[in-house]
Amino acid sequence: MTMADLGSDIAAAAAPLLAKSGVVAPYRFQAIAGGGNNRVYRVESATATILLKAYFRHPDDPRDRLTADYGFSRFAWDVGVRALPRPLAEDREAGMAAYEFVEGRKLVAEEVTDQRVDEALAFFRDVNDHRGDPREIEVPSASEACFTIVDHLGCVERRFERLRGIDPGSPSGVQAVDLVEGRMRPAWCRVRAAVAAGSASGDEPLTAGNRCLSPSDFGFHNALLAADGRLRFLDFEYAGWDDPAKMVCDFFCQPALPAPRGTMASFVEAVARLSRAPEAFVARAALLMPVYELKWCCIMLNEFLPAADRRRTFAGAAAGQGERRAAQLAKVEAALNRMGA
Repeated sequence: MTMADLGSDIAAAAAPLLAKSGVVAPYRFQAIAGGGNNRVYRVESATATILLKAYFRHPDDPRDRLTADYGFSRFAWDVGVRALPRPLAEDREAGMAAYEFVEGRKLVAEEVTDQRVDEALAFFRDVNDHRGDPREIEVPSASEACFTIVDHLGCVERRFERLRGIDPGSPSGVQAVDLVEGRMRPAWCRVRAAVAAGSASGDEPLTAGNRCLSPSDFGFHNALLAADGRLRFLDFEYAGWDDPAKMVCDFFCQPALPAPRGTMASFVEAVARLSRAPEAFVARAALLMPVYELKWCCIMLNEFLPAADRRRTFAGAAAGQGERRAAQLAKVEAALNRMGA
């Protein structure tokens, strides 16, 4: 694939960034499938091979994916963490960034072992060992940062409100609406009431010393098994300062390649040791787990919203909508069954 094959907009924007990354023309591009939000390419030349990301941007989706992804990667690399691709260069005006190309593959479910969970924990711990480094000021709050119990509940409430935008006349739309209104929303009402009752200070913010540098959307779905047999973690588009209890809940609730629930207790204990109030952290993580189980049910149904269609189209993954929607409905039903909802 040549620069011309990419389209004049990306071709023109990519050239300065590639030069800054040490990639000298002529180039060879290979589109990498699998991304749901961005366009991703392997770019080869006689001098280097890099990964090029063109980030989705739209007025209806205000997330600054590039700044979060590149900024978190830059901070982690600069403080000596190596379990991620090296960030090479960014162009915020063009909405693009270049990273080291890591030869590797995605894990399969059977490979998500206790050892891999330990690797993920080590990555999180290594990043957070450098809280207090002057460079941390360059890391913003996470995309959906929550520093109070009220914040956590509000975040999920907003996701439920977005689901009112599901068109019942769209493919599988009736099934999605029935699932939301018949099972998810009643479960949410029960969970929200229980969490509000179980929190003595729902609007008391988490102190700075008990916050974490969160990779966000953290899990084995966003990792590669590299040629050296170790994992490289990637895709930090929502990363930043956040509540570590939220990180833990997300890590065990994300459905694409879930961490074994049998490792949760030891994982929580290890993260608690990074907190200045470990007992309070453990209690907060337990209190919030059902909140995030329902949050991820909402996220899985984003497939039925117009914004998801725009991201898929941008990323070149618009085909197979019916299959994706059916798969998401099945995952949500399985998650609700596990909750007893």
